[in-house]
Amino acid sequence: MRATVQTKEIRDAILDATDLLLSRYGYKKMTIDDLAREVGIGKGSVYLHFSSKEEIVLSHIDRIVERVKEDLEKIAASKASPEVKFREMVLSRVLIRFDNVQHYTESIDELLSSLRAKVIERRKQYFREESEIFAKVIKEGQGTGIFSKGNPSEVAVSAVFATNSLLPSSLSTQELGERGHVRKRAIAIADLLLNGIKES
Repeated sequence: MRATVQTKEIRDAILDATDLLLSRYGYKKMTIDDLAREVGIGKGSVYLHFSSKEEIVLSHIDRIVERVKEDLEKIAASKASPEVKFREMVLSRVLIRFDNVQHYTESIDELLSSLRAKVIERRKQYFREESEIFAKVIKEGQGTGIFSKGNPSEVAVSAVFATNSLLPSSLSTQELGERGHVRKRAIAIADLLLNGIKES
Protein backbone atom coordinates (compact mmCIF):
# COMPACT_ATOMS: atom_id res chain seq x y z
CA MET A 1 0.00 0.00 0.00
CA ARG A 2 2.80 2.43 0.93
CA ALA A 3 4.52 1.80 -2.42
CA THR A 4 1.31 2.76 -4.23
CA VAL A 5 1.04 5.97 -2.19
CA GLN A 6 4.70 6.77 -2.84
CA THR A 7 4.24 6.17 -6.58
CA LYS A 8 1.28 8.58 -6.62
CA GLU A 9 3.28 11.16 -4.64
CA ILE A 10 6.16 10.99 -7.13
CA ARG A 11 3.78 11.18 -10.13
CA ASP A 12 2.08 14.20 -8.55
CA ALA A 13 5.46 15.81 -7.83
CA ILE A 14 6.48 15.31 -11.48
CA LEU A 15 3.19 16.85 -12.67
CA ASP A 16 3.58 19.76 -10.23
CA ALA A 17 7.09 20.35 -11.59
CA THR A 18 5.70 20.14 -15.14
CA ASP A 19 3.26 22.93 -14.33
CA LEU A 20 6.08 25.10 -12.99
CA LEU A 21 8.45 24.41 -15.88
CA LEU A 22 5.81 24.93 -18.56
CA SER A 23 5.26 28.43 -17.23
CA ARG A 24 9.00 29.04 -16.96
CA TYR A 25 10.36 27.51 -20.19
CA GLY A 26 7.42 26.35 -22.29
CA TYR A 27 6.99 22.84 -23.67
CA LYS A 28 9.74 22.85 -26.28
CA LYS A 29 12.51 24.05 -23.95
CA MET A 30 11.47 21.98 -20.93
CA THR A 31 13.52 18.77 -20.59
CA ILE A 32 13.26 15.54 -18.60
CA ASP A 33 16.51 16.59 -16.89
CA ASP A 34 14.80 19.83 -15.79
CA LEU A 35 11.88 17.86 -14.38
CA ALA A 36 14.10 15.39 -12.54
CA ARG A 37 16.14 18.23 -11.04
CA GLU A 38 13.01 20.14 -9.99
CA VAL A 39 11.54 17.05 -8.27
CA GLY A 40 14.89 15.97 -6.78
CA ILE A 41 14.94 12.52 -8.40
CA GLY A 42 17.05 10.85 -11.07
CA LYS A 43 16.13 11.11 -14.73
CA GLY A 44 15.54 7.34 -14.80
CA SER A 45 12.96 7.69 -12.03
CA VAL A 46 10.94 10.05 -14.22
CA TYR A 47 10.84 7.33 -16.89
CA LEU A 48 9.58 4.81 -14.33
CA HIS A 49 6.38 6.88 -14.14
CA PHE A 50 6.06 8.34 -17.65
CA SER A 51 7.32 7.15 -21.03
CA SER A 52 8.02 10.61 -22.50
CA LYS A 53 7.86 14.36 -22.05
CA GLU A 54 4.74 14.33 -24.23
CA GLU A 55 2.98 11.85 -21.92
CA ILE A 56 3.92 13.94 -18.87
CA VAL A 57 2.50 17.15 -20.32
CA LEU A 58 -0.70 15.50 -21.55
CA SER A 59 -1.10 13.89 -18.11
CA HIS A 60 -0.71 17.34 -16.57
CA ILE A 61 -3.60 18.62 -18.72
CA ASP A 62 -5.61 15.48 -17.89
CA ARG A 63 -5.12 16.19 -14.18
CA ILE A 64 -6.56 19.70 -14.52
CA VAL A 65 -9.61 18.30 -16.32
CA GLU A 66 -10.00 15.58 -13.67
CA ARG A 67 -10.26 18.39 -11.09
CA VAL A 68 -12.95 20.02 -13.24
CA LYS A 69 -14.92 16.77 -13.60
CA GLU A 70 -14.65 15.96 -9.88
CA ASP A 71 -16.04 19.38 -9.04
CA LEU A 72 -18.83 19.06 -11.62
CA GLU A 73 -19.82 15.67 -10.16
CA LYS A 74 -19.78 17.12 -6.65
CA ILE A 75 -22.04 20.01 -7.69
CA ALA A 76 -24.35 17.65 -9.64
CA ALA A 77 -24.72 15.43 -6.56
CA SER A 78 -25.46 18.35 -4.21
CA LYS A 79 -28.90 19.16 -2.81
CA ALA A 80 -29.06 22.51 -4.64
CA SER A 81 -31.76 23.15 -7.24
CA PRO A 82 -30.96 22.15 -10.85
CA GLU A 83 -30.83 25.86 -11.77
CA VAL A 84 -28.23 26.63 -9.08
CA LYS A 85 -26.26 23.49 -9.97
CA PHE A 86 -26.20 24.44 -13.64
CA ARG A 87 -24.89 27.94 -12.93
CA GLU A 88 -22.24 26.63 -10.50
CA MET A 89 -21.14 23.99 -12.99
CA VAL A 90 -20.64 26.58 -15.74
CA LEU A 91 -18.54 28.66 -13.33
CA SER A 92 -16.57 25.64 -12.19
CA ARG A 93 -15.58 24.40 -15.66
CA VAL A 94 -14.36 27.88 -16.61
CA LEU A 95 -12.67 29.03 -13.39
CA ILE A 96 -10.87 25.82 -12.41
CA ARG A 97 -9.15 25.82 -15.79
CA PHE A 98 -8.42 29.55 -15.54
CA ASP A 99 -6.99 29.23 -12.01
CA ASN A 100 -4.79 26.27 -12.92
CA VAL A 101 -3.04 28.03 -15.83
CA GLN A 102 -3.22 31.71 -14.92
CA HIS A 103 0.57 31.83 -14.45
CA TYR A 104 1.16 30.80 -18.09
CA THR A 105 2.01 33.62 -20.47
CA GLU A 106 0.65 31.70 -23.48
CA SER A 107 -2.60 29.92 -24.20
CA ILE A 108 -2.64 26.12 -23.96
CA ASP A 109 -2.83 25.91 -27.77
CA GLU A 110 0.27 28.10 -28.18
CA LEU A 111 2.15 26.38 -25.38
CA LEU A 112 1.46 22.90 -26.76
CA SER A 113 1.40 23.73 -30.49
CA SER A 114 3.66 20.78 -31.31
CA LEU A 115 1.11 18.45 -29.62
CA ARG A 116 -1.90 20.14 -31.22
CA ALA A 117 -3.51 17.04 -32.76
CA LYS A 118 -3.29 15.07 -29.51
CA VAL A 119 -4.53 18.00 -27.41
CA ILE A 120 -7.53 18.49 -29.72
CA GLU A 121 -8.37 14.77 -29.62
CA ARG A 122 -8.22 14.76 -25.81
CA ARG A 123 -10.25 17.95 -25.64
CA LYS A 124 -13.10 16.26 -27.53
CA GLN A 125 -13.13 13.55 -24.90
CA TYR A 126 -13.03 16.09 -22.04
CA PHE A 127 -15.98 18.00 -23.48
CA ARG A 128 -17.94 14.81 -24.05
CA GLU A 129 -17.40 13.70 -20.43
CA GLU A 130 -18.29 17.14 -19.05
CA SER A 131 -21.43 17.22 -21.22
CA GLU A 132 -22.54 13.91 -19.71
CA ILE A 133 -22.39 15.42 -16.22
CA PHE A 134 -24.32 18.51 -17.35
CA ALA A 135 -26.92 16.23 -18.99
CA LYS A 136 -27.68 14.59 -15.62
CA VAL A 137 -28.53 17.97 -14.08
CA ILE A 138 -30.57 19.05 -17.12
CA LYS A 139 -32.52 15.76 -16.97
CA GLU A 140 -33.10 16.33 -13.25
CA GLY A 141 -34.39 19.84 -14.00
CA GLN A 142 -36.71 18.49 -16.67
CA GLY A 143 -37.99 15.89 -14.23
CA THR A 144 -38.92 18.58 -11.71
CA GLY A 145 -40.46 20.81 -14.38
CA ILE A 146 -37.87 23.60 -13.98
CA PHE A 147 -36.31 23.01 -17.41
CA SER A 148 -38.25 22.57 -20.64
CA LYS A 149 -38.35 19.26 -22.45
CA GLY A 150 -35.77 18.34 -25.02
CA ASN A 151 -32.80 16.07 -25.41
CA PRO A 152 -30.67 16.60 -22.25
CA SER A 153 -27.51 15.48 -24.05
CA GLU A 154 -27.95 18.00 -26.87
CA VAL A 155 -28.68 20.82 -24.41
CA ALA A 156 -25.61 19.81 -22.38
CA VAL A 157 -23.35 19.85 -25.45
CA SER A 158 -24.65 23.34 -26.29
CA ALA A 159 -23.93 24.52 -22.73
CA VAL A 160 -20.37 23.21 -22.87
CA PHE A 161 -19.65 24.72 -26.29
CA ALA A 162 -21.22 28.06 -25.32
CA THR A 163 -18.69 28.49 -22.51
CA ASN A 164 -15.63 27.19 -24.38
CA SER A 165 -14.81 30.74 -25.49
CA LEU A 166 -13.93 31.52 -21.85
CA LEU A 167 -11.44 28.65 -21.49
CA PRO A 168 -7.70 29.40 -21.72
CA SER A 169 -7.30 27.21 -24.81
CA SER A 170 -6.83 29.58 -27.74
CA LEU A 171 -6.45 32.70 -25.54
CA SER A 172 -4.09 33.09 -22.59
CA THR A 173 -5.49 34.06 -19.19
CA GLN A 174 -4.00 37.53 -19.74
CA GLU A 175 -5.94 37.83 -23.01
CA LEU A 176 -9.11 36.56 -21.34
CA GLY A 177 -8.78 39.27 -18.67
CA GLU A 178 -8.98 39.48 -14.91
CA ARG A 179 -10.51 36.52 -13.07
CA GLY A 180 -13.43 38.65 -11.87
CA HIS A 181 -14.17 39.68 -15.45
CA VAL A 182 -14.06 36.06 -16.66
CA ARG A 183 -16.32 35.03 -13.75
CA LYS A 184 -18.81 37.77 -14.66
CA ARG A 185 -18.91 36.64 -18.30
CA ALA A 186 -19.36 33.00 -17.26
CA ILE A 187 -22.34 33.97 -15.08
CA ALA A 188 -23.82 35.98 -17.96
CA ILE A 189 -23.52 32.99 -20.31
CA ALA A 190 -24.97 30.65 -17.67
CA ASP A 191 -27.93 32.98 -17.20
CA LEU A 192 -28.51 33.22 -20.97
CA LEU A 193 -28.47 29.46 -21.23
CA LEU A 194 -30.78 29.08 -18.24
CA ASN A 195 -33.25 31.53 -19.78
CA GLY A 196 -33.25 29.36 -22.88
CA ILE A 197 -33.90 26.06 -21.08
CA LYS A 198 -36.18 27.14 -18.24
CA GLU A 199 -39.83 26.19 -18.50
CA SER A 200 -41.85 29.38 -19.16
